[in-house]
Amino acid sequence: MLAIPVIDGPVPWILLALSAVILVCLVARRWSGRQVIGTVIAALAGAAIAASAVLVADETDAFGMRLPTFVLFTSIAAFAAVGVAVASLWAPGWWRKILAVLGVVVFAATGAILVNAQFGINPTLGSIFGIEPDENTPLPHTDGTAAPAPKQPLYETWTPPPGMPATGTIGSRVIPATISGFDARPAGIYLPPAALVDNPPALPVILFMMGQPGNPDASYIGKALDEYAAKNRGLAPIAVVADQVGTADVDTACADSKAYGNAMTYITKDVVSWMKANLHIIDDARYWAIGGYSNGGSCAITLAAKHPDMWKNVMDVSGEPFPGSEEIDAVIADVYNGDQAAFEASKPVAILAAHPGEYSGMTAAFTAGGGDPAYMAAAEMVSAAAREAGMTVSYDVIPGAGHVGDAVTVGMQITVGKMFPALGLTAP
Repeated sequence: MLAIPVIDGPVPWILLALSAVILVCLVARRWSGRQVIGTVIAALAGAAIAASAVLVADETDAFGMRLPTFVLFTSIAAFAAVGVAVASLWAPGWWRKILAVLGVVVFAATGAILVNAQFGINPTLGSIFGIEPDENTPLPHTDGTAAPAPKQPLYETWTPPPGMPATGTIGSRVIPATISGFDARPAGIYLPPAALVDNPPALPVILFMMGQPGNPDASYIGKALDEYAAKNRGLAPIAVVADQVGTADVDTACADSKAYGNAMTYITKDVVSWMKANLHIIDDARYWAIGGYSNGGSCAITLAAKHPDMWKNVMDVSGEPFPGSEEIDAVIADVYNGDQAAFEASKPVAILAAHPGEYSGMTAAFTAGGGDPAYMAAAEMVSAAAREAGMTVSYDVIPGAGHVGDAVTVGMQITVGKMFPALGLTAP
């Protein structure tokens, strides 16, 4: 059940239909004047609570952004319906009382699922609760045989064998924090069609990180990679969506700290070592990409700037300007022990400026939503610094997108597309 899709598919429509049926059953009765007044007051109270919650969230910047209008309207409708259900507990008829209790649950669930679908971040029931349905994804034909770079690009030499799957597989695996001791959640894994055949080729790899809050879910990058694999004879990179946040769901600033654990060491040591030991990948930085969305995007460009010997390709999807940008005071205090200078030096623009000429041959793809001005400014600033430092840089604005929804899905499609020629999967 944890794998049930709650964005695409019938779940939102089923909940909407069930909500409508329950609401009609609750209001289809004879009303006294007192009952009408009580129900209207309850519905208005529910709507007011929803509107107030959204207003407070915006004023306190609880989510690091102003909530979109659809959140306000969906919340008002759901809470108003809950108010009607609560008022119906005093209506005559035992069955109506049972229906009212059921209605409270269904109305709340419908509102939550619709809001989640609009944001487009958690595609399954399990991901909403941060639970991966499969923590032991099979890794066929991957016995630690990392391979050197091919003499010719894969797009020139690869011929798919008969019976190759049409799409890749998505799941998760526990990556032990052997060196770092970091308390990470299971990593998402995407294996393209070309990895699922007998005698598969060694493939490029993308190490990706999602936002905070968020889950290390490979569904989004897997979907984007599947689309390109379908156009390129099943070829696509293997993707590992690692957890730079940890089970506490705090902003680790993608750094090592006593407060939140060794997030950087986990990504650069534990995850990298695990990939080399367990995935049939090309062991060459030119065929490795590091990427991320939002919080993960700032981590990706920061780690690429710190370790240009490890990754020659970067994907920054609506990335923050620097790790810890949404909780600056807390990050300085908790991660950097109050050291303002160390915090400033950790920013990707500072790292890039301090090492000019060390990034030749690196490819970086940045995107931001056209309706997301703060993150557009961040992408413009960081992409300019990367270009100045010597990277080959692209920056794409997604028209009409905010920080979620199309910003994620289209941003992944664009940046994945920029990676394919860089990783030798399509002609330059």
